[in-house]
Amino acid sequence: MPNIEPEGPYDSDPVAEEDLWFLPGPEDDDALDPLFPTPKAAARPLFDPVDWRSAQAGYSSELADLAFQFGALEERLRAGPAEWAHRLALLEVADLGWWAGDRISAERLALWTGLRLSATSDDTQALARAGWAVRRLSGGPAPDAGGWLVGLSDFLGRGGANGDAIPDAIADLAEVMDGAVTLHPVTRAAMMFHSWMALGQGWSTAVEAVVLAARHGASMGRGAAPFLPLALSGPGALRGIGDPDQKLGAWLRGSTQAVVAALLHLERIAAWRARAETATADLSGRTPPALVSVMAAWPMVTAPLAEAKAGASRAAVQRNLDLFTRRGLIREMTGQDRYRVWTAAI
Repeated sequence: MPNIEPEGPYDSDPVAEEDLWFLPGPEDDDALDPLFPTPKAAARPLFDPVDWRSAQAGYSSELADLAFQFGALEERLRAGPAEWAHRLALLEVADLGWWAGDRISAERLALWTGLRLSATSDDTQALARAGWAVRRLSGGPAPDAGGWLVGLSDFLGRGGANGDAIPDAIADLAEVMDGAVTLHPVTRAAMMFHSWMALGQGWSTAVEAVVLAARHGASMGRGAAPFLPLALSGPGALRGIGDPDQKLGAWLRGSTQAVVAALLHLERIAAWRARAETATADLSGRTPPALVSVMAAWPMVTAPLAEAKAGASRAAVQRNLDLFTRRGLIREMTGQDRYRVWTAAI
């Protein structure tokens, strides 16, 4: 044992060859820790693209099925009116709100995005968040426009615009996505969702994580569909836990179901529009065809919203809404005289 007695005032200085065991050793990366004399494993990134690439290799058939269904959705949107993408975005965000905890119904979301009307001041923040999601899903620059670092900061509206510093969380997410360039867009979207859920602020950024992933997942197509549906058939794609293999499997199953649900919904609304145009061919004026377009674009419609979007008077809109109801084209959802909401009878 070394001599650990306290040094006296007359003790000589230690010689250079003395083993000063209590001092730290030389800074050598290759030196072994005396307490744990084993080689250290190389540090791995928190979100390793290698793990996701390995998981992707086992889901080739599921990826092909999703790509096929998404291609069919793009063809349907390309052949239909432009407002169909907006309708899907409203439905997606309304369903997404139940998973994120906002509980924003489709009619309230339609009033907020269309007229900026809110029932109470308590839900203004949730409605603003939902309105942001609808706008980002409906169009605009992608999250990787101009590079991941610039694209993410612009997409989320945080830093970089007025010389402000980009937050560390966004910089970390950009670094993760830069390393995933060889992955399929759908796999990158799943990796982005789970990365932002971990790097962001938990559930407060859950809607952002879904919108980012939905917009980037649509990059596997040709631009006709602005986003990849994820929540139209339930939040199954967002509930993946465990390793990347389990997360990617849940992501592919849930997103495929959501795309099929979007296709079926567009098929029904296309059939309804054809029936509505035939049933209203005998009506004169520009209000009936304009009202048909409004009902096809918005899942829930109120009289003020129909008045603003159709460009007609309140009396003309109310008269045609009642006429459409009598002819079985639309149905009234609330059963109240003061606050009435209609939807297409598809």
